[in-house]
Amino acid sequence: MTTRGVLYVHSAPRALCPHVEWAIAGVLGTRVNLDWIRQPAAPGTWRSEFSWQGEAGTASKLASALRGWQLLRFEVTAEPCPTAEGERYSCTPDLGIFHAVTGLHGDILIPEDRLRAALLRSQRDETDLEAELARLLGKPWDDELEPFRYAGEGAPVRWLHQVV
Repeated sequence: MTTRGVLYVHSAPRALCPHVEWAIAGVLGTRVNLDWIRQPAAPGTWRSEFSWQGEAGTASKLASALRGWQLLRFEVTAEPCPTAEGERYSCTPDLGIFHAVTGLHGDILIPEDRLRAALLRSQRDETDLEAELARLLGKPWDDELEPFRYAGEGAPVRWLHQVV
């Protein structure tokens, strides 16, 4: 079963850009040429977006191919399909990778066992429940990536999430 998604490279040093393209090509099995534009939120870096279509699980393969590269900020989304939930991966040099399962409308779905574990850690005073829930929702990644999501003056803004 196929799905589709988007890879958002929020910032990459110029020297890393061809390597990003090669990594994507390796996952998709086809040549990839991204349109790179300057990233004003981090001078000296570049950004790009790439719409893809592939088998369920392609988002995780893309995220795995790019994770751990210093100075690379990216997000990968995948729409749900009949055989798999949607997914969202966010990655920053400081925070590493975040993964969330997303529902039909893009909402983050948090598994019951992760919620129970957050409650238990909170009850044991190991963590603050509000901070733990924010982490489960990816708020630290959203906070760090938000300045990079905007492409620059006059460019269209693509919001990956919006509370209505």
